[in-house]
Amino acid sequence: MRGRQKIAIVGAGLGGAAAATLLQQAGFEVDVYEQAPEFTRLGAGIHIGPNVMKIFRRMGLEQKLELMSSHPDFWFSRDGVSGDYLSRIPLGEFARREYGASYITIHRGDLHALQIDAIKPGTVHFGKRLEKIVDEGDQVRLDFADGTHTVADIVIGADGIHSKIREELLGVEAPIYSGWVAHRALIRGEHLAQHADVFEDCVKWWTEDRHMMVYYTTGKRDEYYFVTGVPHEAWDFQGPFVDSSQEEMRAAFDGYHPTVQKLIGATESITKWPLRNRNPLPLWSRGRLVLLGDACHPMKPHMAQGACMAIEDAAMLTRCLQETGLSDHRNAFALYEANRKERASRVQSVSNANTFLYTQEDPAWVYGYDLYAQELKSGEAA
Repeated sequence: MRGRQKIAIVGAGLGGAAAATLLQQAGFEVDVYEQAPEFTRLGAGIHIGPNVMKIFRRMGLEQKLELMSSHPDFWFSRDGVSGDYLSRIPLGEFARREYGASYITIHRGDLHALQIDAIKPGTVHFGKRLEKIVDEGDQVRLDFADGTHTVADIVIGADGIHSKIREELLGVEAPIYSGWVAHRALIRGEHLAQHADVFEDCVKWWTEDRHMMVYYTTGKRDEYYFVTGVPHEAWDFQGPFVDSSQEEMRAAFDGYHPTVQKLIGATESITKWPLRNRNPLPLWSRGRLVLLGDACHPMKPHMAQGACMAIEDAAMLTRCLQETGLSDHRNAFALYEANRKERASRVQSVSNANTFLYTQEDPAWVYGYDLYAQELKSGEAA
């Protein structure tokens, strides 16, 4: 006789970790399988909007995040050359009042560590690179590169843009290179202190075909981060990123405002990453497999909502499984897609277009969204 029904999550990134905690809190038995050998403070900066802080409230993590993070009062958009303000989007107290939660910026690794700690001890398994998926009818078998395997009633693919679960559903297909790269660098606070400039908490410097987004990643303001979007004709080197340099940055941002030049000069290490995405997928689930986050709808990072969409996915999938029960997973998956596809696709489209908050606009459709206040639309199982 089989034991209690089980959910397997492939990938322990921000979306997978959120799904694990939310599903465990809802009473489901969940194990997470991550190919990395251990947790490390990976990545750099990330924005978390009020739409997702409300989900972290449900997880019991909101107050800890509030204490760790930077709280910008505005998202400023500025002309990259003249420095003129293109928009001043109120955040801070305005966000708390109008959208129901804070807007924060934080180091991705610090957020991830908090999320991993929130998962039930012993249920995150590192060093588990998925090699094979076998549908056994009443369960799914996952075979890992280390020779081990597990079985589960459903499998959630939270394994990123190169998702093995997506590949099982839709076949092998490389993600699309967008024609843009992102330079990334963390700057120590003491390096900023050498300059008299005012370094704003959250500012995006724009010109017609490129930009630089800059913000603090800690409440102590001892770490300042920039990420760029710059055209690059071809991704002509191997690996997820390569080293860049101040010289390359100065060439890419030639003529930009003196404050930007000082930021470039304050860096110790710069990396360059290809920006890849996919066209909207024809399906999000099949049988006992379902996708979320970058496995499902990867996007350029230009709205600072990619991880937020993965965490929203996790919360909605949990709601839908609670609604139907695990035995009726097909209807849960249909309900999930019906209640996520329109919003995730809209954010994906706007993010890829890189127009968000360039001029003064109302971002309430993003930040004011409360996933738990949404009435579930009906879904139809395939």
